[in-house]
Amino acid sequence: MTFTARFTQMIDGTTEEYLALEKMEHEYLATLPDRILSALSQLKTGLGGYAVDRLTHSLQSATRAERDGADEEWVLAALVHDIGDELSPMNHSEIAAAIIKPYVRPQVTWVVEQHGLFQSYYFNHHYGKDRHGRERFRDHPWFNDCEQFCLRWDQSSFDPHYPTMPLTHFEPLVRKIFTRQAFGEHIHQSAIAIA
Repeated sequence: MTFTARFTQMIDGTTEEYLALEKMEHEYLATLPDRILSALSQLKTGLGGYAVDRLTHSLQSATRAERDGADEEWVLAALVHDIGDELSPMNHSEIAAAIIKPYVRPQVTWVVEQHGLFQSYYFNHHYGKDRHGRERFRDHPWFNDCEQFCLRWDQSSFDPHYPTMPLTHFEPLVRKIFTRQAFGEHIHQSAIAIA
């Protein structure tokens, strides 16, 4: 059964219409993992010039996190940290953080949101720019986590010879996390440092 609301201004909607729309939204949210996987796949044809494409970089970052024994939220963060590159390269970190925010603890969201700034430590000086922008967060409780995320999993994941797991390997994790109740109990987990 298809449904179309009759109102043309939200203020005029009825309870019945909004309940029908809510049901449709729940059904749509169930397919979120498919859209995340599709967006990750599109990174294969994105920004070029590196030794690996953006999809391989993302897979390699997640593979490194998994092999380091990181928990599932860190592995997911490593997998999707550059998902915003296609639509918003200048603030891709914030896009990726917004996507994962309802499904992971705040520590992981903050690290993904800041990884672009922290990552610039490795290249900004080559452009004549300040590579120490991350220092403004030096006293932040998750500074070291973001520093390690970039050092161990992000900046090191441009190696065409690294044995990288395919996207199908991470699909169950994507489906598990992106079907959690948004802003559910998982959000209140205590911080877990990157070992």
